[in-house]
Amino acid sequence: MTHRVQIEYCTQCRWLPRAAWLAQELLTTFETELTELSLKPGTGGVFVVRVDDEVVWDRREQGFPEPTAVKRLVRDLVAPGKPLGHSDRAAE
Repeated sequence: MTHRVQIEYCTQCRWLPRAAWLAQELLTTFETELTELSLKPGTGGVFVVRVDDEVVWDRREQGFPEPTAVKRLVRDLVAPGKPLGHSDRAAE
């Protein structure tokens, strides 16, 4: 199964560094599970993470994500049961 992650970020807000950092975290954690990760420039304060076109995080509803929270959500969709080490322990 192939899995795509898209991080849409606001260029007006200068959120590219935040999006790129989150992308790096996800690619490092899911290097064999993801076939693509894209950064999509947007406007209007957008910061949305999608997995296979399903929104898993939207800043407008949930605030800015902690990487560990996004990793857990992505893991649940692309690699259920995959241990995330300290990211899992933070949720307990």
